Amino acid sequence: MVFVNTFFEKRVEQLFDLARRVEEAFSAAGVEYRVIGGLATYLYVEEAAPDAGRLTKDIDIAVRREDLDRIAQAVAPFGLEYRRAAGVNMLVQKEAPSARRAVHLIFTGEKVRPEYPEPAPEFGPGRKIRGVPVIALENLIRMKLTSYRAKDEAHLKDMDDAGLIKPELEARLSPILRERLAQMRARG
Repeated sequence: MVFVNTFFEKRVEQLFDLARRVEEAFSAAGVEYRVIGGLATYLYVEEAAPDAGRLTKDIDIAVRREDLDRIAQAVAPFGLEYRRAAGVNMLVQKEAPSARRAVHLIFTGEKVRPEYPEPAPEFGPGRKIRGVPVIALENLIRMKLTSYRAKDEAHLKDMDDAGLIKPELEARLSPILRERLAQMRARG
């Protein structure tokens, strides 16, 4: 059990080190962004129900497309490099480039995939959890319901179990997103 705990703690440390480097680079360049995806889910769930969050391997962030050149320049001094591979915009660690442990860039106001029912939201209000600027909870839930892959459904279940998906938030969702939330809950 100690081995598993040590491995988990090391992985958390590596993930937050990467998030810290992104924060330093973006702050120095004056580039606005929000952490989205699995890390944002982890932070919200851990805040509401400690020890209930699922760890993620990578970091997804929302940025504005027009900031892409500034981002590519800003991250270099922090050991990161911009790459576009297989249609994915990402920041990889120079010393160990890996798409699985990269920072994936999602553009605000654009659909990640053409078949998605909604585009990635604009920034709106955000907040910091453990020093990480995260997307507003409602927008995170919308994004998870929009992409709605197996891992998104698991993240939604974690947020629901932690009491984060409130009725007033649910009421503001589009019909297709409310239907997906109902399907997730029905599967238990």
